[in-house]
Amino acid sequence: MPGKWDDKYRLADVAMAQPARVLQENKHLLPARGEALDLACGLGANAILLAQQGLQVHAWDSSAVALEKLSQWSADKQLTISTELRDVVQHPPVANSLDVIVVSHFLDRLLCPALMTALRPQGLLFYQTWTRNKVATVGPSNPDYLLEDNELLQIFQGLKIRVYREESLSGDKDKGWRNQAMLVAQRLL
Repeated sequence: MPGKWDDKYRLADVAMAQPARVLQENKHLLPARGEALDLACGLGANAILLAQQGLQVHAWDSSAVALEKLSQWSADKQLTISTELRDVVQHPPVANSLDVIVVSHFLDRLLCPALMTALRPQGLLFYQTWTRNKVATVGPSNPDYLLEDNELLQIFQGLKIRVYREESLSGDKDKGWRNQAMLVAQRLL
């Protein structure tokens, strides 16, 4: 499906891309140094934020167009981001190789165990994606790419939860942060 994503990013502007809210709101948890991965990075807004925080950053995606735009933008801004055209499901990160992994708006449940083992001890996972219980018609409609209630907590139960937010359909649906779940979790051993 790289053609689909290449088409999506062809007219997109890296400067307009926004980092995931889970990373923006919790960047104070990032280590002072280390190796980070923006997995399924798209235009690389998360990778840019990670590089600006002083981390050594890898950005992987299946869209050559998005990666070329990110490479050019980061070179122009003198940020070092290593980009790689990669099928992250077929070629996940190797065990004990990363201090930080960021995943936003991407869900493949079979990849999740590899993400946990790819973290080094004390490594952090920042994850944000769409939920099935939404108040608006946004994100994918295919339930394979939507989280059940509290599913991130179950998927990553081997990690220590540092931050979790999922408001679902509770309370005043016109307020709050809806349609997605976010998690920051840490590998302790």
